[in-house]
Amino acid sequence: MHVISDQLPAISKCIDDVTVSKSITTQLNQKLWMTTKVHTMLKSRDFAFRARDKDALRTAWAKLSRAISEAKRAHSQRIHGHFQSSGDTRCMWQGIQSITNYRPASPVKPSFACDSDASLPDALNSYYAWFEAENGVTARKTVPPPEDQVLCLTMADVRKTLRKVNPRKAAGPDNIPSRVLRECAEQLADVLTDIFNISLSSAIAPMCLKTAAIIPMPKKSSVSCLNDYRPVAPTPIIMKCFGRLVMRHIKNLLPPSLDPMLFAYHSNRSTDDAISTTLHLTLTHLDNRDTYVRMLFIDFSSAFNTIIPQHLIEKLSLLGTNTSLCNWILDFLTGRPQSVWIRNSISTTTLNTGAPQGCMLSPLLFNLLTHDCAAMHSSNHIIRFANDTTMVGLISKNHESAFREEVQWLTAWCKANNLSLNVEKKKEMVDDFRSTQSEHSPLNINGSNVEIVQSIKFLGVHLAEDLTWSSHRADFISFDQKTLTWIAPTSQALITKYKWDPLHVMTVNLRNYLENTCIDWLMKYVSYGRETLERK
Repeated sequence: MHVISDQLPAISKCIDDVTVSKSITTQLNQKLWMTTKVHTMLKSRDFAFRARDKDALRTAWAKLSRAISEAKRAHSQRIHGHFQSSGDTRCMWQGIQSITNYRPASPVKPSFACDSDASLPDALNSYYAWFEAENGVTARKTVPPPEDQVLCLTMADVRKTLRKVNPRKAAGPDNIPSRVLRECAEQLADVLTDIFNISLSSAIAPMCLKTAAIIPMPKKSSVSCLNDYRPVAPTPIIMKCFGRLVMRHIKNLLPPSLDPMLFAYHSNRSTDDAISTTLHLTLTHLDNRDTYVRMLFIDFSSAFNTIIPQHLIEKLSLLGTNTSLCNWILDFLTGRPQSVWIRNSISTTTLNTGAPQGCMLSPLLFNLLTHDCAAMHSSNHIIRFANDTTMVGLISKNHESAFREEVQWLTAWCKANNLSLNVEKKKEMVDDFRSTQSEHSPLNINGSNVEIVQSIKFLGVHLAEDLTWSSHRADFISFDQKTLTWIAPTSQALITKYKWDPLHVMTVNLRNYLENTCIDWLMKYVSYGRETLERK
């Protein structure tokens, strides 16, 4: 493993030897169709003007006009190409941003206290090490049985994974760009396949791949304590490729009888399925008489970092994961060197355990750690997507004993699995459509009452207690009292409208695409708003 750790940095040296870095300066008022040829013609025109050469100036003006026309024509064709592929939404939005001349605001760099306190990186590193201090379970590898089969990766799978690397992703702590791994997939596949297989057979993760460089990101604009920093640990892109291959193998080993309410990292399942299941359970139950629903939304504090590796390995073994792979995961999660980087300040290196945020395997491992978190009563359902956990209590005739007992069991289960509940982010929403509603007493978890809210953000959507999408509709359309019509409340729609007249190069097909296809998804909001207005 030490030899492998020495070989991986050689890739960075080769990159430095063969690549050339260039700095490109762009002006804020620079036109999108500006090219190098136009810049050259501009310099020729200015030179002829300063030389007072009328013939040369006339020729330079003619060449400049032709270059500008060609550049604008090429830019128009490039914009039109953004809308040719219906499946590439990113390319489509790039075209819309070019049409509207949209320029995103410069991101505001977060302010850190280390600007005045150089000890903040060490303080944060010590704070993140409290997970290690609370872990009193010693990690021990198990001797694999003779019939145990070690995972062996093929060069074709490694090459395929390297070719799927996103070239826009930033480099990890090893400073190996993602574009290099993608473009040189054919040359690197053989070497990386040997490295990955040696690591799996010896059940030892290379130290250079599991070293974590934590970059704390503020959770809120005003930071008051160390807990307000989120420990994001970028990992090398090579490790992400390795983790993706291991993750694919683990997913294939999962039994089909796994918790049906677990939606993350399952084939043909997504957040849409989790939201639809939650709404279906709620609406079906509310169709009955004298019923209501209580939804408890739970958030864990540093969920990935609190994973106890030994407990995780025991659960992985019960799910059918072979011993050699369990030993490799155990080695990857333990003895992991970590340091905190804040701009130019770096803390001292310490050893830690747990799954770092930013690792490809962390969400899946957390899912498998919590796979046994299932409801005991048939009237309750625990819906989980990674570390987002929602308990849905279907209550009839004001009998809440089963739901409250389930909440107490969930609290005890979290304590047994070293998961700390975030008191500030625990929320509850009550869906009660009865004509005679009584006041609902709040839940009490670990001595604190859970706040009852009227709406909450659930897996990317805003869910209201009346189970409508009014908060979403208000963001996209509004009612104009003068014209008595529904309009877009943002100024981006007006900017797009004003841009049509000067752009003569836009084709009819492109215009129809923007005016029809791009706004189809708004039709349901407009239809719902019109029906609401007619009822009023």
